[in-house]
Amino acid sequence: MYRSHDPIAAPVAPGLAAPRLSLVMVVFMTGPALMESVRHVLAEPAVDEFIIVDNGSSWADAAWLRDLARREPRVRLFQGLGNIGFARAANLGAAAARGRHLVFLNPDAFLAPGAVEALVDAARDRPSPCVVGARVFDTDGTEQRGARRGEITPVTTLLTLSKLSATLPPLRRFEIHREREAPPSHPVDTPTISGACFYMSAADFARLGGFDEGFFLHVEDIDLCWRARRQGGSVLFQPHARVVHLGSTSRKSPLVIEWHKGRGLIRYFLKRADGASRKALVLMVAPLILGAALARPLLRQLSGGRSARTARTVSLPIKAPAPPFSPRRGQTSAVWAHPGDVDACAKFERP
Repeated sequence: MYRSHDPIAAPVAPGLAAPRLSLVMVVFMTGPALMESVRHVLAEPAVDEFIIVDNGSSWADAAWLRDLARREPRVRLFQGLGNIGFARAANLGAAAARGRHLVFLNPDAFLAPGAVEALVDAARDRPSPCVVGARVFDTDGTEQRGARRGEITPVTTLLTLSKLSATLPPLRRFEIHREREAPPSHPVDTPTISGACFYMSAADFARLGGFDEGFFLHVEDIDLCWRARRQGGSVLFQPHARVVHLGSTSRKSPLVIEWHKGRGLIRYFLKRADGASRKALVLMVAPLILGAALARPLLRQLSGGRSARTARTVSLPIKAPAPPFSPRRGQTSAVWAHPGDVDACAKFERP
């Protein structure tokens, strides 16, 4: 079972206030970006409880997390089962959380000040179950793909993965990504948000049964949004909750990641298909979906380049909030970053 390095594992004592908001982070071979992400979380006063589920880290990172859990009372760390998949690990973290509000954050994403409260505020008086996603940025300050998306179907997926919907004018109505549109001035309904950073109340997350653990990696966020809408709830994009997301920091092969993404999409479409003919259609296009997903990293390798996000990643220190804990002697706060990270984070910190 999981080993809990939990300074407050016992139930909240009578008379003591329970945490209002719990942030859940699933970690797997993230690398140095993890330290920076943790620092931003602990600098956020709205986070009362910080639950870290370690699906697998290097020896050094695992030891650093254990030391952090011993020194930082808000941190509750779970280690020991190996890589059980994102959905299952996130559900485990949510089950352990004691806050009425939940925020899920990727370990290579950096919260801007006020992002957490902006997510919570957007959900007030909205149909339940409610999912609220953040506005996610690349390190160069441009909005990242995936934070606000349209309806994801086999057709829109194939046209998006192949980039046909972005390059051929007659097919642009099938483009699901909306990051090139002007950002709204207020939270708006959006079919699909990014799982890199999003909010749900603990009650709504439980009502949906959490993530579908049949998804190992990727697509579980798409499925969660669909199920929330299916139950009459709402999915919102909150432009005022800002997050910088490095992406591509996992030490897993891009082919493995895209394989899981392709399989997840096929599973999602089969789950949504409401008849034998539609299931048959999904099975017919399944090889194309999987092939298109796998082709992306292969084409990057053949062209001799890396993805734009990975290419921007170099070993430089990044500006961060003052750490709520002191590093041990000899520890460094340098992370994989891009010179633009400093400017992007600084810009988001200004009112």
